[in-house]
Amino acid sequence: MALKCTQKGCEKFFTDPEEDCNYHPGAPIFHEGQKGWQCCKPRVLTFDEFLTIPPCTTGKHSANAPTLAPAQTSGPGSQKQKHLEVAPPPETNQDGIEVYGQQRRSTPQPVAPAASPPPKKEQPLEQDDPNALVPEGTKCKRLGCDVSYGGGSEKGVCVFHPGVPIFHEVRSNDFYQTYTHVIVSIFGKKVDKSHAKVEFSERQLDVDLPMPDNKRYKISFPLYAAIDPAGCEYQILGTKVELKLKKGNV
Repeated sequence: MALKCTQKGCEKFFTDPEEDCNYHPGAPIFHEGQKGWQCCKPRVLTFDEFLTIPPCTTGKHSANAPTLAPAQTSGPGSQKQKHLEVAPPPETNQDGIEVYGQQRRSTPQPVAPAASPPPKKEQPLEQDDPNALVPEGTKCKRLGCDVSYGGGSEKGVCVFHPGVPIFHEVRSNDFYQTYTHVIVSIFGKKVDKSHAKVEFSERQLDVDLPMPDNKRYKISFPLYAAIDPAGCEYQILGTKVELKLKKGNV
């Protein structure tokens, strides 16, 4: 039966455990807009380029290679964080078979199932005092309503969102800058190019990115400094949207 190699950079299906495997034994590194692997030197700027960095080590396939978290290169704890720079040598088990990575670990001991958390109690909907005096023109503060009170004794119906907003499809933003430009990456897959909108203003960036399953990432970013809208541009790639903002003071 074919197994999938879990070595980073390989991830091929194999049937022969002695077949050569080309992979990255180190952890990924993301630092100040640069991306690369801890086990080799190439550094690139975009995520698509990061995925094409050739493997630096040749060994044997493994279906149980350890998964290393991205290396922290700055901030608290960065000096204490350690990752394997090279893959550890294979060991031989009692049957004389070489084993790699997590295969060397002892059989885990059974763990008692965690106790089920208590059921959440539904919080009562917050309501204003029916006898409270509301000034005319006051806006409703519930999310999705924002209707202004017209005064008098009217009893209006409020249609609103009782929950909090959720942002799921777009993972994160990343940016780096040169002397003349700031390059921003918004990571999200399968953005609809025909309906996506990015508007550049001197002090604000408006983004509207439709995605599959009727999902949408729409947000406005206030800018720290002025940009030149006429000199800005963007492109939609397979895994992200890359924006190039021209600085207004150069």
